[in-house]
Amino acid sequence: MEITLFNSLTHKKEVFKPICQGEVGMYACGPTVYLSPHIGNLRTYIFEDVLRRTLEGVGYKVNHIENITDVGHLTSDEDVGEDKLEITSKKSGETVWDIAKKYTNEFNDAIAQLNILPPTTWCKATDHIEEQKKLVEVLWKKGYLYETADGLYFDTSKFKNYNEFNPRAAAGNQEGARVEKNDEKKNPTDFAVWKFSPAGEKRQMEWPSPAPFENKMGFPGWHLECSAMSVKYLGQSFDIHCGGVDHLAIHHPNEIAQAEAASDKKMCNYWLHGEFLLVDGGRMGKSEGNAFTLAELQDKGFDPMVFRYACLLTHYRQKMNFTWEALQAAKIAYENLSSYTWQLSANSCELADKEMTALDEEVINYLADDLNTAEALGAIWRFVRSNIPTLAEKKAGVLAAFNLLGLIPAASPLVTDIPKEIKKLLDQRNEARKNKDYTSADILRQQISDLGYSVEDTVGGQVIKQL
Repeated sequence: MEITLFNSLTHKKEVFKPICQGEVGMYACGPTVYLSPHIGNLRTYIFEDVLRRTLEGVGYKVNHIENITDVGHLTSDEDVGEDKLEITSKKSGETVWDIAKKYTNEFNDAIAQLNILPPTTWCKATDHIEEQKKLVEVLWKKGYLYETADGLYFDTSKFKNYNEFNPRAAAGNQEGARVEKNDEKKNPTDFAVWKFSPAGEKRQMEWPSPAPFENKMGFPGWHLECSAMSVKYLGQSFDIHCGGVDHLAIHHPNEIAQAEAASDKKMCNYWLHGEFLLVDGGRMGKSEGNAFTLAELQDKGFDPMVFRYACLLTHYRQKMNFTWEALQAAKIAYENLSSYTWQLSANSCELADKEMTALDEEVINYLADDLNTAEALGAIWRFVRSNIPTLAEKKAGVLAAFNLLGLIPAASPLVTDIPKEIKKLLDQRNEARKNKDYTSADILRQQISDLGYSVEDTVGGQVIKQL
């Protein structure tokens, strides 16, 4: 089956063609582990998870690599300010190592609650210092770097395709537009691949600098880790690179410049970017002070699957506006869809020899069209409301479709041991509905309610729950 994806590198949808038949090398920019992940971050990982599930759903074997940034990400993406982990360390009194471990664990907990598949390989920046230093040494020998008082910088004027990655990068190629003015920079878009530790300051994370600067202590630039680790685990050219749209202007152009300058080969064939999650029309972010966490959603009674469902309603390349009202609407829809699944599970058995159902095919076709999750959800709703031959087929189709989207039905509140008195009333009510005696059916519903149970009519029949 063909998959089409919107390639940020070419600004158009393209048919996906892997380098190696049947296999996909996929790199995703992971978290900077200095604070709890917010739901804006997590939206990106949900889209990447749908991408992976789609690729695997059509038969590809996916080698999914994801980094953990635990050093080198400064308060500004433009190589100025302090390291984000060092700042958190000063505020909390914890070591940067403990902070990185703490927030890495929080991130892992969050993606598990959202049913996001873990990558094939996690790779921490601090575990790959030598690989990063070797990359710096190659770039230095090839003449792409120059030294300043605070580090080694990449000369973007020597990489002819630097501004071709995205128009945003080209538009920012003016003094002061993307970086604080630095008299030592040759070009305003030049970026640090290695930073020297400030004179007289002992950093918690620092290493001898790459040759020929071994006499100085320092640490890698944020962009360096992804170039070095993607090459280590996926080779000098690989299939797909994912990240948030905020990486388009700086981080990803810098990754490409480093990797391709070192290897003289194309780094990656397809670049996919997830759009921002907005809050009441404005950007959500830690720096904006309006970044909600998954725990805050749970405190307000929203299961993580509700947030995942809400994200699937909006295409990954469209901005998503977060409001509590919208999340409540998603909760109702998700729980209603789950109720169909509960009833199907209670009233049907597995198909003896399951083949792909009509729903599987429809959902995968929508996902194969640049991950059209909203249409895929619509297909599920149409399917559960349809009159198909058997409940078993319906159950198999819904569960398979849920798996493709990474959804897990909410915990079932169904009563499995129904008291005889309630069962008798249910039978009477079912008979009344068959005879279209809705007045009697409503009276019987109230009698059931008075005894502490509720009844809901679904495509699979009556669903009984305890109040």
